[in-house]
Amino acid sequence: MQKPSRRTLLRAPFAVAGAGLLASCSDSGSEPRSGPQHMAGTGAFVPQGPKGYVNPSDPEVLAAERKRGAGPVRMVRFTAAESMLDLGGKSVHSWAYNESVPGPLVRVTAGDVLSLTLANHLAEKTTLHAHGVRLRNDMDGAPDLTQAPIEAGTDFIYRFVAKHPGTYLLHSHVGMQPDRALYAPFIVDDPREPLAYDKEWIVVLDDWVDGIDGSTPDQVIAQLKPGGSMGMGMGMGPGRDSPSPRGSAHAHASASPSKSTSKSTSKSKSTGPDRVLRNSHSAMLHGEGGNVAYPHYLANGRLRTDPSVFRCKPGDRVRIRIINAGSETAFRVALGGHAMTITHTDGYPVKHQRTDALLIGMAERYDVLVTVKDGVFPLVALAEGKPGKALAILRTDKGRNLPAPDVRPAELDRECVPARRLLPADSVAMDDRVPDRDLLIRITGTMQRYNWGFDHKAYDVRQRHAVRAGERVRLTLVNATDMWHPMHLHGHTFSVTGISSAGARKDTTIVLPHRKLVLDFDADNPGLWMLHCHNQYHSESGMMTVLGYKK
Repeated sequence: MQKPSRRTLLRAPFAVAGAGLLASCSDSGSEPRSGPQHMAGTGAFVPQGPKGYVNPSDPEVLAAERKRGAGPVRMVRFTAAESMLDLGGKSVHSWAYNESVPGPLVRVTAGDVLSLTLANHLAEKTTLHAHGVRLRNDMDGAPDLTQAPIEAGTDFIYRFVAKHPGTYLLHSHVGMQPDRALYAPFIVDDPREPLAYDKEWIVVLDDWVDGIDGSTPDQVIAQLKPGGSMGMGMGMGPGRDSPSPRGSAHAHASASPSKSTSKSTSKSKSTGPDRVLRNSHSAMLHGEGGNVAYPHYLANGRLRTDPSVFRCKPGDRVRIRIINAGSETAFRVALGGHAMTITHTDGYPVKHQRTDALLIGMAERYDVLVTVKDGVFPLVALAEGKPGKALAILRTDKGRNLPAPDVRPAELDRECVPARRLLPADSVAMDDRVPDRDLLIRITGTMQRYNWGFDHKAYDVRQRHAVRAGERVRLTLVNATDMWHPMHLHGHTFSVTGISSAGARKDTTIVLPHRKLVLDFDADNPGLWMLHCHNQYHSESGMMTVLGYKK
């Protein structure tokens, strides 16, 4: 069996927009300009906060980037703008990159320099975050922390070395923008790829509300907060959530000018229907599945009534890269008639593990291998603990008949291997070094108050949890809430400890209700880095904080 060439991978079906973008990538050449341009290092942005910490463009950051080397420059251009999108027979008005959902596929080889120009044609500020990528701090896209947000009508050039191969995600990091169509898959190929497979299938999952019957994500978060439909006697029943004695902290902190949110968040009034989901439940998530009643779930930008189709031959070995780009939904994923072999999670290889299904939290990514049988097979992403699902099709024939939109493969109810049971490949396993520093952070908040935060405090850009370069840091997250949370650390990968001396390397992981999770990471990327819940409704309500490298 031949390993697929880069040319073969680029031909793999995903999205016409993605193929078009790749054709425009080059090692050199000029980019069209639509407005004033800015780039890291030219403005030396310094955020609000205490002195004595490494700032985003400080010499320590530049030195770390030089150590990554510099390969060929791959130039890409995204335009963020209001767009009419076809979800597969249903048109919606939203915000998107290059008028597509998902946004165009960006693909480079490990060691390449990505130079991505983001042209902001929206009416408000935006940024772009390369989720999961260990990159230079001033290219991280955290508004008001690592850069000033990109003003309407201007451009910003994100330029960084993509050192480590893997499956990643590009998305806006301002307000509720990620719950529109401001996201795109990002693949960093391994020039010495150890896996052998015939074809690759990229599957991007999403939960969708924007533009449906007048709804917007900003209106939905307003419904969830006190004074919205959740706070008007229509919320959780008695005993489901108990107010924190310090629950008023969010009301004070959210008024701080240092918290970067979409302008429309605080001004929006609901014109769409009530989108609050009540009494959801998931045994896998040990409680509620979520609190947003999404009307649709998408696979590669399409509804399950008109799914995308991936074609291959019987016997083909297919690598499936699965990305959860959703904002408030975990997906339980299975391919009908097939077992899957997990090879990577969050871009890093694991010791191969067979499973029938996967549970994928927001912004998590999994790579799996399947050997394809002959026929037509549904890839179903069940919205965990919620009604609804996304659907894509794998087929080996040329027919047109498709599985029913409500198909439910038996594999969904069979073995589902969780991330905590995965072991890292030897090439990426962390050693058993004793931690130099321990950090303990409590996850706090309730549904009644919708006052999500850490240690009963809402996000403030001036917050710092101190670390020093060269340390092995042990981060203990204690979930003191009734909800599950997908926690993400920018700029680093961590090892999930507790099952073995070295757990799988990840950058995003689920913390179950009233449980704790212990994560080890090496402080090897200086700067100011966000730690936050990747439930977009939780993070924008205050569940974010900052890890800062001391000078």
